[in-house]
Amino acid sequence: MKPASQPDDGAGIRVLCVDDHAVLIEGLKAQFSLDPSIRCIASLPTAERLVEEVGRLKPDIVLLDIEMPGPDAFEIADRLRHMHPRTRVVILSAHIRDGYIDAAFKCGAWGYFAKSDELSAIISGIREVACGRDGTFVLGPKVKERCRPVTPLATGARPSFAVRRAPAGPDDLRPVTPMSTLSMREVEVLRLIGKGLTRNQIAAELSREVKTIDGHQKRIMRKLNVDSRADLMRLAIREGLAEA
Repeated sequence: MKPASQPDDGAGIRVLCVDDHAVLIEGLKAQFSLDPSIRCIASLPTAERLVEEVGRLKPDIVLLDIEMPGPDAFEIADRLRHMHPRTRVVILSAHIRDGYIDAAFKCGAWGYFAKSDELSAIISGIREVACGRDGTFVLGPKVKERCRPVTPLATGARPSFAVRRAPAGPDDLRPVTPMSTLSMREVEVLRLIGKGLTRNQIAAELSREVKTIDGHQKRIMRKLNVDSRADLMRLAIREGLAEA
């Protein structure tokens, strides 16, 4: 297979862009060219060969779209976290969904930006990630509007879904959305509701009693402030947990 396009071994913050939108990539490259401290060393149209290319090129930052053909971007980000811990993944998406923000945090990404953010804001965020301490999770302006600040976790404390401790700075945010209030089991139940499974089918799928599933559903509805199972199905689809 051919290597990623336009490799460049120059100095500065080395960014590998992974996106199937050529116009966006060219816009980022043009913006990068104005700043000698940051550069795009290569680009890929899918994440299919991303792990291989990161091993070969050793970028500081991978700017990763999450809605492309090929492998799941969050799974790839998690693999990179373990195989190439010095490379920091920043998610770039056209969609600002609670489920996506939470998944990015859980898989070890260092930031999440919307494609509708100004290019200057994205580049500023990349620079912040590159210089950030462990635990940094940088949010773009549009994404930050979706999250609310919370008291940072105590040193050493890790919620069951977290891959890193939240930062301790007063202006930092750990992404807290309605979806992030759900337990992993509740997320799984919501996903199955979104797929159209009945309460009996969900109970069989998860090897649980029907009354246990009913309890999960009630808690999910309370946490997400929805009034019906139909609303849960629509929400699961909207958040990318299930397909329409």
